[in-house]
Amino acid sequence: SAPRCHINKQLLDVRVLKGEPAELSCTVSKDEVTGTWYKDGLKLTNMDGIFFEKEGLVHKLIINKVEDFHAGKYRFEGGDRKTEASIFVEDPPQVDKVLLKNLTSVPTVAKAGQKVKVKIPFEGRLPVRATWLKDRMELADDTRIHVDKKETFTMLSISSSERKDCGDYKVRLKNDSGVLEINLKLMVIDKPQPPAGPIKIVESSANDITIQWKPPKDDGGKPVQSYIVESQQVGKNDWVTLGETPRSCTTFTTNKVEQDMSYYFRVRAVNSEGTSDALESDEVKAVSKASPGAPDPPEIVSASRDTITISWKAPRKTGSSRIVGYIVQKRKKGTMTWLPVNNVPIADKKLKMTNLKKGLQYEFRVAAVNAAGIGDASEPSQPVFARDSTQSPGQVQDLKVSNSDSTSVTLTWKRPEAKDGSDVKGYEVEMRSSNNLNWTKCSTLPIEVTTYRVKGLQAKEIYFLRVRALNDSGPGEAAELEACIKAAPPVVSPRILIDDTVKSFLVIKAGNTIRVNIPFEASPDPAVTWLKDGLPLPDRATINTKDGTTQLLIGAAEFTDSGTYTVEIQNGLGKREAFSFQVQVTDIPQSPGPIQLEENVPNTVTVTWEPSASEKWESNLYYTVMKRESQKGLWHMVGDLIYTNKFTFTKLIPGRDYYFRVVAKNDLGVSGPSETVQPWRIKKTKAQFQVKSQKYRGVNQNQPPRFLVPLKPHVVTTGSECHMSCALGGHPPPKITWYKDNRDLSNDPAYFCTNDFGVCSLVVLSVTKRDEGEYMVEATNELGRAFSKAFLTIKGN
Repeated sequence: SAPRCHINKQLLDVRVLKGEPAELSCTVSKDEVTGTWYKDGLKLTNMDGIFFEKEGLVHKLIINKVEDFHAGKYRFEGGDRKTEASIFVEDPPQVDKVLLKNLTSVPTVAKAGQKVKVKIPFEGRLPVRATWLKDRMELADDTRIHVDKKETFTMLSISSSERKDCGDYKVRLKNDSGVLEINLKLMVIDKPQPPAGPIKIVESSANDITIQWKPPKDDGGKPVQSYIVESQQVGKNDWVTLGETPRSCTTFTTNKVEQDMSYYFRVRAVNSEGTSDALESDEVKAVSKASPGAPDPPEIVSASRDTITISWKAPRKTGSSRIVGYIVQKRKKGTMTWLPVNNVPIADKKLKMTNLKKGLQYEFRVAAVNAAGIGDASEPSQPVFARDSTQSPGQVQDLKVSNSDSTSVTLTWKRPEAKDGSDVKGYEVEMRSSNNLNWTKCSTLPIEVTTYRVKGLQAKEIYFLRVRALNDSGPGEAAELEACIKAAPPVVSPRILIDDTVKSFLVIKAGNTIRVNIPFEASPDPAVTWLKDGLPLPDRATINTKDGTTQLLIGAAEFTDSGTYTVEIQNGLGKREAFSFQVQVTDIPQSPGPIQLEENVPNTVTVTWEPSASEKWESNLYYTVMKRESQKGLWHMVGDLIYTNKFTFTKLIPGRDYYFRVVAKNDLGVSGPSETVQPWRIKKTKAQFQVKSQKYRGVNQNQPPRFLVPLKPHVVTTGSECHMSCALGGHPPPKITWYKDNRDLSNDPAYFCTNDFGVCSLVVLSVTKRDEGEYMVEATNELGRAFSKAFLTIKGN
């Protein structure tokens, strides 16, 4: 009897994404076996999208594009043997590629108080579970924020956006087939917060007053442009605008003051979104030249539970007449109101006060009096408790200069020994120059740490510095040292040193390190700022500035790291220089998707394919199409530098078999191929076939969009006019939308778009460097979508 058939290689289960091709194959032991295929127990025949192949002992079932109904159990029977396997169709969540690129590459920007809506339509096997996260925490609905989760979309709604809504958001779409995560960034811009206070009085005289403040802690997401300074004379209701300072200047001097009059000042910060609330000062007096100056802060002589004794020195500026006495004021620490201790000036420079409450902490100040009136009050004394005094603290240990430059000295010291320093409440730092015998306090409040930087010193000058520990009984014994200030370095305007090692365009393979060194020169050391596409750098980026070089370092490059990077250096004089360069993060392209073949025009074949997944991050990607005329023949290139997903081959010979292959290319290399499975053949000419085809296509005019002439790359010079055009077909007439670097140009007045009977043009009237980039025209109608891309390069005159 004849030998029985055996199945040498069994069918294996297959899991495949919806829309992708699938194949089942098995191997039998006898060539003459034809075999039969079954799905879920029903016999299969050739049908649309499913093909059977037999190559010797191998039997194959091929599905060009898997749909949900293709899922099930398949069986192959050959002779008296059979084998079974299942096809599982995976349909993970998916989002339109253009929308996804727009969401992830460009931050969503809103003004404070505006409504924010971010809607993300998706497809995939139901149910799709959507989760929104901000800074890794899941968003929950509240009075302002609401998250919609529907079958076909999810949407984040913020009824009135606030600055605290800024941050990184993540949308996680999940079903039984997989997970899709989308990273978004939301920026909310607002007017700035008020400048940081308090307002300090740098100088006050009879002729002018100088005030100082600090920049706001939050600039509202937009740089502060300027500060507005106003004043109000005490006793009047009107505020008068004194002037405006640039953002780099936080001091202001006004001469719009009168002698012996008191004023309030207020400052507002301004950015492009508006003006902040005001920061207001305490009362400031413009003193008369004839009245005395302010004495030094009074010293605490002794303190007990019911008396405190203070002493002071005469002011250095006595005015136009001799001093006849002094007025002393007191206040409880933490309050703003000063109360008089004596209403009649006292001639002595020492006062014992008894009308005090036990246990409270007091501060004192003194003003001198002459024939012209009362002068400026001194700064407050050290706070002191009305209680029995404790032992004064001991001397601080190991006082030394830890660092110095041309304008400052940094001191460090150690606490007094344990027996003398257990009740230390802070420290007092004083200084005097070599030609001045009077000591000046470096800070109005006690210093809580054991280091202090004395600023505002003169280069090449000798200073004496001393530090004393403080407790409730007052200051302890001073430790003193001498310091000589360094000469100021020469001023060198900031300049970025561009040489052959500094490139203006970098191509980095994904996963590799981005390391860019920018050399510069400047003196004194400048402030160095890095930006990416005009925004702060991502957290993964590290900046290191040292010895005239600033370095950008990103450990493992991602596609989102592509963009324009700018380094800016600026010195204290306001002089600035900047340099920008582009980084393109890329990789060898992924393979194009499945190929489809159509005979739209007799004796031609139009090859279309799904885009390579690399298109979403690669702007210079293009395709090459190859063909061969037998299954084992050599491949020959028939089309190159194709920037669309379509190619028409016209040199077909009826009756001959053709196979086609498409690869994606970029600067780094070539992707794997996508190939046709079945041969393409045009039957030899038959009149009825041609007549039927032409008449049918003439009646049924509905066609998806297609580009007859794609966009082409352009190179133009600055200031000239640029015309970009293409031709397309389709019915109903497609809707046309132009994009630049994935930004919709529909409402941009800088670009002029036309569509004359399928010839679409974009006109840029006077190009500048910022017009350089990738342009895309998208055509859509109810039957489909098509797009064409091209790059515009701008050269200088």
